[in-house]
Amino acid sequence: MAVAPNPTTPLDGARWSASCESSGRDGDEARAGLEFAASDGRIGGSAKEQLLEELVYGEWDEADEEEDEDWEPGSTLELRVRWFCVNCTMPNVEESTHCKLCSEHRYSGILNQGHLAPAFTQAGTDELAKDVKALKRLSVRRTAIGYDDRMLLHAEFQMKSNPHPERPDRLRSILAGFTAAGLYPGGCILIPAREITRVELETVHTHEHVEVVEATSSLESSYFTSDTYANGHSALAARLAAGVCADLASAILSGQVDNGFALVRPPGHHAEGATVMGFCLHNNACIAAKASQAAGAKKVLIVDWDVHHGNGTQEIFEHDPSVLYISLHRHEGGLFYPGSGAAHEVGSGPGEGFSINIPWPCSGIGDNDYIVAFQHIVLPIAKQFAPDITIVSAGFDAARGDPLGGCQVTPAGFAQMTQLLSTVSGGKLLVVLEGGYNLRSISASATAVLRVLCGEAPESLDDEELLPSEAGWATVLEVYAVQSRYWSALCLPAFMKFTSQHINGHLKASKRPKRDKHPRVVARPIWWTWGRKRLVYKHWFGTRL
Repeated sequence: MAVAPNPTTPLDGARWSASCESSGRDGDEARAGLEFAASDGRIGGSAKEQLLEELVYGEWDEADEEEDEDWEPGSTLELRVRWFCVNCTMPNVEESTHCKLCSEHRYSGILNQGHLAPAFTQAGTDELAKDVKALKRLSVRRTAIGYDDRMLLHAEFQMKSNPHPERPDRLRSILAGFTAAGLYPGGCILIPAREITRVELETVHTHEHVEVVEATSSLESSYFTSDTYANGHSALAARLAAGVCADLASAILSGQVDNGFALVRPPGHHAEGATVMGFCLHNNACIAAKASQAAGAKKVLIVDWDVHHGNGTQEIFEHDPSVLYISLHRHEGGLFYPGSGAAHEVGSGPGEGFSINIPWPCSGIGDNDYIVAFQHIVLPIAKQFAPDITIVSAGFDAARGDPLGGCQVTPAGFAQMTQLLSTVSGGKLLVVLEGGYNLRSISASATAVLRVLCGEAPESLDDEELLPSEAGWATVLEVYAVQSRYWSALCLPAFMKFTSQHINGHLKASKRPKRDKHPRVVARPIWWTWGRKRLVYKHWFGTRL
């Protein structure tokens, strides 16, 4: 297995910053955009000296200081970060022993205990085949996994006290979950990774975009944006991730495997045709879609359940009616990153009506909202579209406990969505890893999804849990009104049926079940049995009480 460079090597007071703002530059100009910049002083600095406001909400604003000139020094409260959670990277301002967000212990050994799964070997396969459950699972479906250790080399060059959410430990934790479940190695077919070619990349991205990403190979550290980093191995990791997705899509279309899980990083759904952003270098899902079409697929469905809108995927296929893009994401009127993905964004030109956005207006969205949206919007439209293959941009940052998502989806919820999508396109389903930054959440959620791909039944949800929240209900109605102009599956009778089901469900939930009233059997107290009152009654009435 390849060894990652030492992350603690100092940068000698400097860092590289990369820019790919314009798509009109040639290769030389793109390389010139990689400019050397002086360090801002925060790289490698002590987290104890950083204010929570600066860490979470951005740079310090001088206007804030001017507004606070009339404050008394004793009334100013500075919330200083004491420690960062090793599980979810959340900053904690109290000297507590457990993380405020995910409850992980401050000194948890999660990063050192069994996260790196053993290498795939034939001996491991033979040993696992002795397990009856594994044999049964192998006989149900042929599920492939695409993974390569070299994708772990993509990491921030300088180790900071506040870890970057998109880190190699994400893949390690998921592999640990697969191994513990008996799914890896041996439970699935391992697809060897290959580096994607530039010709394949340029079916999705511009030549300048590819040149800018490749230019980082000669740099120890670089930043495309303030949150999107690269090192000398990042371009290789991005090529491997894209190659895995392309090969899995081709294998599924050809019938070599039934479905697949692309365990890849860096993620991709924010990467536009000419722009690197949001932790993403190349758009893996779009590359998989193009590979599917090259393998014979006429229509491709991409379902994106990452908590952030896949602006890159929507932009790349905005004019293409052969690719249907459906995204369920937190939007909050454009205030949630990246700000795109409103319900009225439906594509343009020939692709009008082939972009479907389900924008949640607030945090706290859970299983019930997602499942209802799937049942009444995603599945009816998907079945009318009749794709040859379904690709899932599977971000697990909508999971409960994620530091960036703020939603409440459980592993059972992700498993249910996977099961519903397996009924589309004849079960030809490719799951591509996107976001998700709580190590325990992404491990449990990804494992639940892979179990369904392998043929296991998902954990069922109660009927009452399927009632959407008021915010979820309003969002589904909004999307219904917009998309009913383009899809006959969302016709008036279907809308009336959906509305009546929702109303009846809430009425049923509001009624408390009646309890059978039984007469209470109360034993006579000891004072009555042996007390003076009993003796008095016996004396007066001469009866035995």
